[in-house]
Amino acid sequence: MSEQVQLTLQPSGAAEITIHRPERHNAMTQAMYESLLERIAECGANPKVRAVVFRGAGGKSFISGTDIAHFAEFRQGEQGVAYEAFVEQVVGSVERIAVPTIAVIDGWAVGGGLALATVCDFRICSNGARFGVPIAKTLSNTLSSRNLARLQAAFGAPRVKRMLLLAEYIDAAEALSCGYVYETCTTEQLGERADALAERLIGLSAVTQAAVKESLRRILVEQSLEDDDLVHRVYGSEAFRQGVAGFLKR
Repeated sequence: MSEQVQLTLQPSGAAEITIHRPERHNAMTQAMYESLLERIAECGANPKVRAVVFRGAGGKSFISGTDIAHFAEFRQGEQGVAYEAFVEQVVGSVERIAVPTIAVIDGWAVGGGLALATVCDFRICSNGARFGVPIAKTLSNTLSSRNLARLQAAFGAPRVKRMLLLAEYIDAAEALSCGYVYETCTTEQLGERADALAERLIGLSAVTQAAVKESLRRILVEQSLEDDDLVHRVYGSEAFRQGVAGFLKR
């Protein structure tokens, strides 16, 4: 396992994926992205995993996006197209995790890090957290339309324009007020609050959670209302039959 992308399985059923490159504010290299994909696949293959918690080490940043050194040799637009396709693979893999996901944000969530936090189901952050994509004053690159759609759904178009066109940051209080963040707390409380939320999620129906997550993903990213396969899976499940039987007994 890469020392910079660490996976820990908790007895509760929560898996914790920690990005550990604090000296570079947890900026992601190509190898780290590939390792992240491997860790996500491991979680998906393990039936004991009932929630996935993403963290950034060091207390200064969740994930600060892609390491800028990655772009040093870019000369052609085709390289940008290939890069955005790869980023979509990574972001989409987090988005497609069937169990609930939580981003624990202490410090900055920037660029690709903001995209990864946004596709998690819940976000808990420290009071000093900041969210943004300041590329209009740094790299002069762009985000894919899919990631812009995700940000718009999460923040609303006016805030996304502030982040992208004005290179402004959204603070923790505003992120909480618009619903992007589930809860804010002190840095010292982050672990406890994330564990408590994961415990609540683990105690609820995994069948329902997986179907709702996938339906919402299709509506947002694919503009699709096709859900016969999801409805079939849920209503044909043992969990549904047990739920009905248990309710009638009460």
